[in-house]
Amino acid sequence: MYKLRKTTTADIPQVMEIIEQGSAYLKSDGVDQWQNGYPNEAVIKEDIENGYGYVLESEGKVVGTVALSFDGEPFYDEIYNGRWQTEGEDFLVIHRMAVSDDARGTGAASEMLHQAEQLCIQHEVYSIRIDTHEDNYAMQRLIQKNDFQYSGIVILGDEGMRLAFEKML
Repeated sequence: MYKLRKTTTADIPQVMEIIEQGSAYLKSDGVDQWQNGYPNEAVIKEDIENGYGYVLESEGKVVGTVALSFDGEPFYDEIYNGRWQTEGEDFLVIHRMAVSDDARGTGAASEMLHQAEQLCIQHEVYSIRIDTHEDNYAMQRLIQKNDFQYSGIVILGDEGMRLAFEKML
């Protein structure tokens, strides 16, 4: 049984461990994402302060981390080689999503997306947007398996080009 809840400062060590595992996984998979010290503890603390930080628990243990924001994403204002399904509507943004090595392949990541959908419905928001690195095939498979549709390309400042996806609830 999984439970998505707000991240607390007490969760930071587990969250950072999951992010480090995710970074190592991406590196071993040849993906140049999360290889430059991002996301770091300061980013996670900012997520907590802004109310964006969430963790996924299983049997009382933190097995996943994600940032969920209903405050929009300025980098999503311009999309190239495609378009969003929605225009000018509220949407949930998913960033910094990772599961622990122990939880990889168990359905935890899909459960995190499912519980984010439930959060959207509670907020009466019916669109979810997410982006990922073009070489992050594992994340692309995950989000497409969970019915997100490819929308185009977004540029995330210094992070560069990302493939953008949207799901309508």
